[in-house]
Amino acid sequence: MQQFLSTETLIIALLLVVSLVATFVRRLRIPYIVSLVVAGLMLTVWSPIKVELTPELILTLFVPPLVFEAAFHLNFSEMRHNLSSILIFAVPGVILTTLIVGGILAFAIQISLPLALLFGALIAATDPLAVVMTFRKLGAPPRLTVLLEGESLLNDGTAIVMFNLMLMVVLTGKFDLIGSFLDFLRVAVGGTLIGLTLGWIVSALIERVDDYLIEMTLTTVLAFGSYLLAEQFHLSGVLAVVAAGLVNGNLGSRGMSPTTRIVLSNFWEYIAFLANSLVFLLIGLQIDLPSLGVEWQNILWAILAVLIARLIVVYSLGRLANRLTTEPIPLKWLHVLNWSGLRGAISLALALSLPASLAGDRETLRVMAFGVVLFTLLVQSTTMRSFIHRLKIVTRSESQIMYEMSHARLTSLRMADNRLDRLYAEGSLSPHSWERLKQFVTQQAEILMRCVD
Repeated sequence: MQQFLSTETLIIALLLVVSLVATFVRRLRIPYIVSLVVAGLMLTVWSPIKVELTPELILTLFVPPLVFEAAFHLNFSEMRHNLSSILIFAVPGVILTTLIVGGILAFAIQISLPLALLFGALIAATDPLAVVMTFRKLGAPPRLTVLLEGESLLNDGTAIVMFNLMLMVVLTGKFDLIGSFLDFLRVAVGGTLIGLTLGWIVSALIERVDDYLIEMTLTTVLAFGSYLLAEQFHLSGVLAVVAAGLVNGNLGSRGMSPTTRIVLSNFWEYIAFLANSLVFLLIGLQIDLPSLGVEWQNILWAILAVLIARLIVVYSLGRLANRLTTEPIPLKWLHVLNWSGLRGAISLALALSLPASLAGDRETLRVMAFGVVLFTLLVQSTTMRSFIHRLKIVTRSESQIMYEMSHARLTSLRMADNRLDRLYAEGSLSPHSWERLKQFVTQQAEILMRCVD
């Protein structure tokens, strides 16, 4: 009972810190998750808090809602239109990153090639959350956001599979190219099929239900259940959640009422906010600054290797992707994709999951991973806004932004007007309430019509 109360107190304290930090940085031009990492570092320095951050906690509790929310809101038609480019960055890109990072570190520091490749695999997955938030605030092109989010969603699963393969090589000293390739396909394709199947089943159930509480519960079960089921069969849980989120967000929403769609969207936005906030605050609490100082040379080499690998992957595979699509990726966008290769929760979870049998090498790889994550969050993330402005990618004027906001509000009012008529026809709304609400919606729509016209 005492342990439960201590855990509950810690969670409440962390949520309070999250709320205070998010409120404090609202007017600052830095992503709030970066502020949470800094807050975690400051708390650790001033008053060390012992938090047992296990890989199971991150991968099982935090990753499913984060991945599901991103996939749920991703437009499948836009992703399908850019699927060839996304797959090139997410699959060959992860493999190439692993090889380049591993090769540089094996040459530069005192570490064996298998261990260097293991580090390359655990640091290969990108986590552009802070960048995507900046994109949305600035109004970056939607296709650029889809490319970045799509790559991140798919390369998480690819990186985890690569990490497990490299870990087996380190522990056994054997590498079977054909067997590893077949195992890679089995894990990736199997996890995707489980996600597609469960996503379709839940979407079919949602079409037969018109209760937002039940639909929220079904999507929650889908997000965590698809991950757990796939992992139970030793398949990719992350790819299962990605597939389930894409199917449910694009098929399941067709059977939802406007009210349910709004409530469900707000619900997952809140869940993602909590998960994001806690995981990045915990990252700050987990990083040991003195150990980073001791290993500063290895960390610098790791950062350099990751930056070089990202540069080679984006520009070389970007040229390949442009040959396979009718709508090439502009060079300015490739610059942004290169600098937006942040690392976060997945890399941290994989670093924490390194087995104790690696002895001293385990701590070296962990510290290097923490150093890279910290650099990408504190340097790349905070400079992204000015980087985008210099490239002049966001060209929308204030009047264009106001027009789009007015148009979106007008669309919402039209949906509300149709919903009011339906509720009145079904007898769920009294004549008096219907008239008052109808009058209010009509007046607001007329005002917005003048703005749009």
